[in-house]
Parts: sequence; structure tokens; C-alpha cells
Amino acid sequence: MDKGSLIGFVAAVGLIVTAMIIAVWPEFGMMTAFLDAPSVLIVVGGTTAATLVSTTMESFINSVKAISKAFKPPNVDPTGAIEKIITLANLARKEGILALEEAAKTMEDSFLEKGIMLIVDGTDPELVRSILETEIAYIEGRHASVRSTYDFMALMAPAFGMSGTVIGLIVMLQRMDDPSAIGGAMAVAVITTLYGSMVANVLCLPVSSKLKVFSAEEMLMKEVLIEGMLSIQAGENPRIIEEKLKAFLSPKMRGGADAPGAPAAAEE
Repeated sequence: MDKGSLIGFVAAVGLIVTAMIIAVWPEFGMMTAFLDAPSVLIVVGGTTAATLVSTTMESFINSVKAISKAFKPPNVDPTGAIEKIITLANLARKEGILALEEAAKTMEDSFLEKGIMLIVDGTDPELVRSILETEIAYIEGRHASVRSTYDFMALMAPAFGMSGTVIGLIVMLQRMDDPSAIGGAMAVAVITTLYGSMVANVLCLPVSSKLKVFSAEEMLMKEVLIEGMLSIQAGENPRIIEEKLKAFLSPKMRGGADAPGAPAAAEE
């Protein structure tokens, strides 16, 4: 569970609810004034319907499922990836490239396994890079598609909130002869705008932003793996490979990227 996402979401909702409570203090019964079914139908229903029009059903369902990923960071460990590469580099240096085939079969990372098998099969380095970068581009495309759905919903929610406001104002104007009804109609108009803003700024935009961060981390690790595998294929010294891959990491992360056995591998 990503603590930042959870804390941020709970804090946002908590602060809004707290503000509502303070606004109606001490008449807590007035909290029901912030609840309005027609406003929910307009904002949530309208945003959902518009999103379905803008994309495919499959893409929409995948995007809804992806919301959980904003609260659960991917299993990304660049320093661990470098350690794996150095281990494979040492193995290839001692026993040859073909020895990597057995090691590849025990890997949990399908991307790394695919790259190693391409190398073992003697695939041209440029073709290896092209194949793996194409896979990365496809993954990035899927991630971008999910984010674009949330960005679109963030755009639509306030728009439908404004539509609800217009509806509320129309109702209010039609009841101008009844002063007691004006306040209620005006409240509905404002509440719909509130709902639209909350859907966009508490849910959709933060989810899209967090998914972008996680995607960037995942792509970084895959770039590290590509460079590492191609370095192994080129027969580079494991210590040189390690230093090259550590350049992808921030200074703080580089300290933990020293793979066991790497210094010894530098000996000719």
C-alpha cells in the first residue's frame, strides 16, 4: 500500500468533511444539506456516460480496475535489478552466454527473461534493443490510455457539475414566486458544482498523476534492464556494467546498488 496515496486521499476527504461540520456547527442535522441524489446522478452518471462515449468499454473497465494501482505501488526495485544484471554478467563471464539460459528459466521478471533468451539465441543486439523497446512502448501506451481516461473524467466532472448548477438555477427561477423554495434550489445548484470539483480534484487528477509516477518508475527499471542485458551481450566487464547502470539512479539510491561479488569480477 502506498502511504502517500492513502494519507492524501483520507486527508482530502477528511478536511472537506471537517469544513462542512464547522460550517453547520452546532446544528449537525444540517449535514444532510450536503447530500443530494440528483447532483450525484448528474455528476457521477454524466461523467461516466461521457467517458463511455469517449472510449471503449474494455478500456473503461481497465481504467476503473487501475484505480487500485494508485494505492499499491508496482514492484519496482532498480537496485535489485542491477544486482540481478551483475549476477548474470558474472555468470556469463565465467561460463559463457549459453549458461544464462538456465538462469533465465528461474526468473520471475518476464521482461528480463525475454531479453536474456533473445541474447542466448544469438539475436543481433540492435534487434534485441528494438524488440524490448517496442514492448516498453506498448506498456507505456497502455498506461497512458488509463491516465487519459482519468484526465478526461477530471475534465467532464466539473462540466457536469456546472450543468447541474444551471439546472438548479432554472428550477430556482421558476419558483421565484415562492421565496421558501429559492434557498433549496440554490443549494442544489451549488452542491452539484461541489461534487464535480471533488470528483475531479480529489479522485481523478490525483489518480492520474500517481499512475504517471509509478509508470515512470517502472519504465526506468526496464531501461536499466535493457542496458544491462545489452552490456552482457557485448561482453563488458561486470564492474563497468554496474557503474553504467548506477548512472540511471539518483545519488541516494546508488549506495545500495553494489552487487555482491561485483568487485571481484573486475579482476582480469
